[in-house]
Amino acid sequence: MAAYGSVLRSDGGRQRPERLENLKGLRTALYGCATRRADAWFELVDALLVTERLVSLPHLSLEPVHRRGHGSLYAALSHGQVQAERLREVLAAHLPAGPPVFAVDPTVWPRCDAECSPGRGFYYHPSRHSAGQPIVAGWCYQLIVGLELARNSWTAPVDVRRLAPDDNINLVAAGQIRGLLDRLPAAATVQDHQQLPLVVFDGGFDPVQLQVELAGAPVQVLVRIRSDRNFYAAGHPRRDGRPGRPARHGAKLSLTDPATWPAPMATWQEADPQYGQVTVTAWGGLHPKQRTYRDADGHLRIVPGTLVRVQVARLPGRSRAPKTLWLWWAGPPGIAPELPLVWRAYVRRFDIEHTIRFGSRPCTGPCPGLARPSRPTGSPGPWRLAMPSCAWPARSSPIFACLGSNRSHPTS
Repeated sequence: MAAYGSVLRSDGGRQRPERLENLKGLRTALYGCATRRADAWFELVDALLVTERLVSLPHLSLEPVHRRGHGSLYAALSHGQVQAERLREVLAAHLPAGPPVFAVDPTVWPRCDAECSPGRGFYYHPSRHSAGQPIVAGWCYQLIVGLELARNSWTAPVDVRRLAPDDNINLVAAGQIRGLLDRLPAAATVQDHQQLPLVVFDGGFDPVQLQVELAGAPVQVLVRIRSDRNFYAAGHPRRDGRPGRPARHGAKLSLTDPATWPAPMATWQEADPQYGQVTVTAWGGLHPKQRTYRDADGHLRIVPGTLVRVQVARLPGRSRAPKTLWLWWAGPPGIAPELPLVWRAYVRRFDIEHTIRFGSRPCTGPCPGLARPSRPTGSPGPWRLAMPSCAWPARSSPIFACLGSNRSHPTS
């Protein structure tokens, strides 16, 4: 994000001067977040941003933007201090233009051999296995980034939290989102669905728990759900006239049985250059069965929301037939989902994977002095110190021009 807005436009033209002024203002505010070893920390962030291959900490000191000796890198990590809340406020004030859309996703830092490290848990990993299972031991971090709807891989990281092994990712995400809403400019949280923040989650999150924990907050929630779930319409009185408690669940909607689908609330169609014909269908007033929350009378709570179905004609770069995408949308009362924004926001959610990849680049060389078990418990890890200031792609010539004219002291 330190280079956000400084890259060339899609048409090959240069960015407007005010965009570069915004970039300079961001770097100045970022420098002000460091209260100890600010110069060393700031140059470490720049070196992480522009390096092509992360070999070791001394290797970073060879980058042109790093003007200090390699010992300052260890000093910045061991003795430097960064005001986390101030940093979150700075990042929330420098978000991409357009609708406020965010993505939330956890990422794991594998530490399979660090058996004595405190706070280490077992987590799912898509590419690494242990005993034949996609599970690794390590530390888990939950990241929130701002998204652009344009076709690029840029993101604006705004928050990252370390997860304990016994943490509930849904509760932690709800707390992160509420904190983000407090830091956003007032214009981004007005009660208007055009500007109401939309937060996108992939599968693995509980849509009901997120919706309940964020009840009353000016935010929209969009969660991918499994394609074999069942939902129900609102309950109704007994139709046979007999006395008794009204039915709590109405007609059943099975995602696997189109015969049970009622008439949709809204439908949107458009032709997309990447996905072909896109059809988005929404059904409102549905609820799943859940066993987590109860009403004051002891009955299980009915949590209604909107079910969204996305069907595309093709997948970019894939020959296999696309599957149907099912999403769960929830928002404040009186707000309906904007279907063109909903499906495109979920597609852009995958940009967070590039940010995670950039921030998770392994160090292939030794990192003496950073393997103490006490360090990761109180900080996001050596390479994630630069997460708020990075985006993808980070390697481009305008970045070097900006860094060369605005280095360790951004105000100079």
